[in-house]
Amino acid sequence: MPFDTPREVSDARAMRALAHPVRLALLELLNDGPLTATEAGEKVGESPANTSFHLRQLAKYDFVEEAGGGSGRRRPWKLKHRGMRFTDVHDDPATASAARQLDRALRQRHLARAERAFEERHALPREWQEATGASQFLLYLTPDELKEMDEEFTRVMLTRYAERRDGTAERPEGAMPVEILAFAYVRPEI
Repeated sequence: MPFDTPREVSDARAMRALAHPVRLALLELLNDGPLTATEAGEKVGESPANTSFHLRQLAKYDFVEEAGGGSGRRRPWKLKHRGMRFTDVHDDPATASAARQLDRALRQRHLARAERAFEERHALPREWQEATGASQFLLYLTPDELKEMDEEFTRVMLTRYAERRDGTAERPEGAMPVEILAFAYVRPEI
């Protein structure tokens, strides 16, 4: 899949549909290439029927599509878009609420995975132990400066290694999937 700007999601129904843990897991799995409902179900611990239902819901909101090349129950599915962006800043309270729900589901998923990765980091080869870790910075910024920093960071992340955004692209020997999380927030009082 060539580099595309992440999909902007602003529909409340699509955000509510996406906030389901099985659907989030399916999107992550499909990042590595097409899978059938049976294959995906085995990886997420769900029945093929339940996985198929969730894939159809993702397709309904334009997140996945049939990949072709299959028939009957052996139909593979693939991502329709790589990545997404959304905001919880909406005039419509229902849309803002749906965005907060999706944000919470994603944040919980990512932080739980990060916590597990940091706990298991000691088992990685030394070069990976030295390359992974966390950084924390406190900066005094204006909203415009923070937005500019976010746009620059996103541009670098999505262009420097754009061809390696999925598990199907060629990559150097020894490359592993690396998840990078960036959070920016106004620090609450200590």
